Amino acid sequence: MTDTDRRLEQTIMSLLEQRAETSSICPSDAARAVYDGDDDGWRDLMEPARRAAWRLVSAGEVEVTRSGHPVKESEARGPIRIRRARR
Repeated sequence: MTDTDRRLEQTIMSLLEQRAETSSICPSDAARAVYDGDDDGWRDLMEPARRAAWRLVSAGEVEVTRSGHPVKESEARGPIRIRRARR
């Protein structure tokens, strides 16, 4: 795992902690927060951010949703959101 991968995971968790328990974030929120530039280079971090979210799903920390419903990685197409795992 790279430093960027770790930073993306930490940023996802940090962003979720700053929001209401029922709120979610977009992978782009994490990508933008981790990217150091002020141009659209954050877009290159979108797939790494999505992969970070799936690692956090595997760890039981978050859920990935589409249209408000949890989805499996194999079912995730198009826009997704990330929220804290519902216990």
